[in-house]
Amino acid sequence: MALGKKLSPLLLGVVAMTGLLVYLNWPADNVAQPMGQRATPVKVFTVENRLFPVTIDALGTAKANESVTLTAQVTDTVTQVQFNDGDTVKAGQLLVQLNNTEEVARVAQLQVSLDEAKRQLTRIKNLAKTSAASQQLLDEQQALVKSLEAQIAVANAQLADLQIRAPFSGKLGIRQVSVGSLVRPADEITTLDDISVIKVDFNVAENHLASMAAGQKVTATSVAYPGREFMGEITAIDSRIDPVTRSILARAMINNASADLRPGMLMNVTIEKQVLDTLVVPEEALVPNGDKQFVYVVAEDNKVSEREIQIGERRPGWVQVVTGLQLGEQIITEGTLRVREGSLVKILNRSAQES
Repeated sequence: MALGKKLSPLLLGVVAMTGLLVYLNWPADNVAQPMGQRATPVKVFTVENRLFPVTIDALGTAKANESVTLTAQVTDTVTQVQFNDGDTVKAGQLLVQLNNTEEVARVAQLQVSLDEAKRQLTRIKNLAKTSAASQQLLDEQQALVKSLEAQIAVANAQLADLQIRAPFSGKLGIRQVSVGSLVRPADEITTLDDISVIKVDFNVAENHLASMAAGQKVTATSVAYPGREFMGEITAIDSRIDPVTRSILARAMINNASADLRPGMLMNVTIEKQVLDTLVVPEEALVPNGDKQFVYVVAEDNKVSEREIQIGERRPGWVQVVTGLQLGEQIITEGTLRVREGSLVKILNRSAQES
């Protein structure tokens, strides 16, 4: 009886511990084998072949297809302004008229003189047929007519200088003058840009020169339009490499019929260098160690082995595998920090990988 009384507290303790373990839902094998290995939950990716575009990324600046700052050619007063801010105009359209009263009167005066000189020339020609007028008089009258015609041409050119017209079709900027303003040569009146097509100038490193050519497709994006891509192609590559930056300037043309892009925009340009059919893995699966790259490969028995691989080209989120992996092998993408060589793992996304 004394021994039974001494064992009762011990038995009660064992029963209590067992009940606690059941309550906490501890695995039975963990109780029986306290030093046993537990499976680490991970997510994996099955190595596969994909079309892997190799691209060149660059920053470029958008420019108008044609761009000009409109200025006056002479000093005079503005009498008419025939446009509004931001108007779309056609080539040759009159935008600003300067005071031309004196020039118009000058042309009218010269025209009267020319008409009279021509009548006199006709009369002298008729007289010369009957030898009533000398050849010298005829020559002098012909010279007078030509002189007046030249003076009228000069006067008409001066009239044209008093008219500011659109040199090409495009979109006007902000108006800088008003009726009554005195303008001088080089004074800005407004700007005119042809933005139906946008030029994007960008620099790429000289090691990409052999991979670039006119006609190559490019994709451009802007922070002004998140998620939107603008397609174009390379139209020219500079003939020289910058000796300071060791880069070369290239130009791409992008159709801008919607007029969404504007000159001066910062553009992210992507050039498709080539398309590889190769093994690829997610970038997050890489475990760098010094200048080497490793991945954790999961075998059929769910045990992990560390393996060195050689990588090639990179894209955001993906890398090309040159050597070290085979098609269909599974590598860990989530949980790499919790495993090591020989670790036992539990694959959380097995059904997704099998499908």
